Amino acid sequence: MTITVRRALNATATTGALLLAATACSDDSPTGQPPSTTSSSAPVSGQQQTSASASPSGSARSTPMHLRVTIDGRPVDATLNDSPAARDLASLLPLALDLEDFDGTERIAYPPRKLTTENAPEPQAPKTEDLTYYAPWGNLAVFYKDGPSASSDLLILGHIDADADLLSEADRITIEAAS
Repeated sequence: MTITVRRALNATATTGALLLAATACSDDSPTGQPPSTTSSSAPVSGQQQTSASASPSGSARSTPMHLRVTIDGRPVDATLNDSPAARDLASLLPLALDLEDFDGTERIAYPPRKLTTENAPEPQAPKTEDLTYYAPWGNLAVFYKDGPSASSDLLILGHIDADADLLSEADRITIEAAS
């Protein structure tokens, strides 16, 4: 019985390969387009299905989103990158948040809700003046000193152009979309 099942599986695999090869060689597809190899059957165990429409996970923005930020009433320049978390933060603007010190490295505050972490970019170690989001706690953080090593829990959202001394003593931050 085992030999019969193996022969049937080999015959099915050979037929499938021949069908795929014949489809690939046919000239029925639009010029420059590869033929479709989709099927209504479920993927074979051990194989993954991929989608051509899967969204990329990069965070490069051709034009950064400029912000109007005030720290304790002093205006500073700031930008957001194009990560999904940064776009989610932008959807909450304007924000006025009270800051508190954390670990002698950053000032933190809590937005009204947690931000998305879907399709997060590759982790990077935070640097002085980075605006970040710490996913487990749901807080924003502005670093006034370089942070620890890269962590997938800490998403860099953008950059605030402010003196580290101003950031280290900040009590209140207001973030608005620039017009």
